[in-house]
Amino acid sequence: MTVGIRPVLTGLALAFSLYLAVGALMWPEPPEHPGVLVTAVLLFLVVSTACILWGTRGADAEGARRATRLPWWLVAVALAAAVVVPALSWFAVAPESRIDPVATRSIGEVGAIMTIVVVRGRPWAAWAGVALLSVVSIAAIGPGQALARGLLGAFIWVGTAQLIVSLVRRAERDAAELTALQRAVSERLASHEAAQRQRRALVRRALSIAGPVLTRAVQMAGRLDPEERTAALIAEETLRDELRGSRLLDDDVRAELAAARRRGAEVSVLDEGGLEDLDEQRLAAVRAELVDTLARTTAGRLWVRTSTHPDIAVTVVGRDGDADDDDVALWHEIAR
Repeated sequence: MTVGIRPVLTGLALAFSLYLAVGALMWPEPPEHPGVLVTAVLLFLVVSTACILWGTRGADAEGARRATRLPWWLVAVALAAAVVVPALSWFAVAPESRIDPVATRSIGEVGAIMTIVVVRGRPWAAWAGVALLSVVSIAAIGPGQALARGLLGAFIWVGTAQLIVSLVRRAERDAAELTALQRAVSERLASHEAAQRQRRALVRRALSIAGPVLTRAVQMAGRLDPEERTAALIAEETLRDELRGSRLLDDDVRAELAAARRRGAEVSVLDEGGLEDLDEQRLAAVRAELVDTLARTTAGRLWVRTSTHPDIAVTVVGRDGDADDDDVALWHEIAR
């Protein structure tokens, strides 16, 4: 079973909070107001646990990322604890015992809470909590004793946590950018391989179309009879179709184009884009309608072109080559 890093860090944070709470309850001598001190420790434990666990249970990776930042009401509770926990701790002991560990442990407890607040995405609130802790500590035991008894450590904890969080998030951004770059490279390679496969298929088809004609032309030293010349011209135009309008073609379309050319029609096929958004089923329907259109026309000249119009996929235009005025004999639009 694989354990993620988040549960491990959460467990460590809970264990450290419990360690601080247990340490605060181990008194060499009972304080003047033990109930008040126990209340302060319980308040620390509740606030720290809430800051650690709030919004992370049952969340997937995306939900956990969104839940990293503490809600503002819980931030306000943590800031209140930064004042109340040390104040209760010093109230629980006699004035001459305020610098004893039993009272000054509250400075470390608040430092731990503010460190958690930094990790949960509220660094400025954490620094505000450290500032409140500084005011309360200096007022209770003076600046020198406050710094010596844990206030300096609170500053170091919060600053170090903010630095680590910043570095981790930068690493996450770099990792995301690297992943996106790798995905783009993979897509480009896949596109390149697909283009290579398409080119190889086109070469094979070209060889299958032109190969027999070229072989015959070589064998006859270019002296072809009219039927063979017609076959050579059809092969040339078919190759042009493959290069300029391959997406329009299937076996049935190729057969109808060849039939039109055998009866003497001039046919031009051009893919100018616009078919990329059609799925295979719709593209097959467009080709089938094109086959039917070509089979029904007797025009002497035909133009088959794709269209980028939102409603029209292919336009077929036919003209009677024998007419002096070049009247349009066919105009058919195939819907997208």
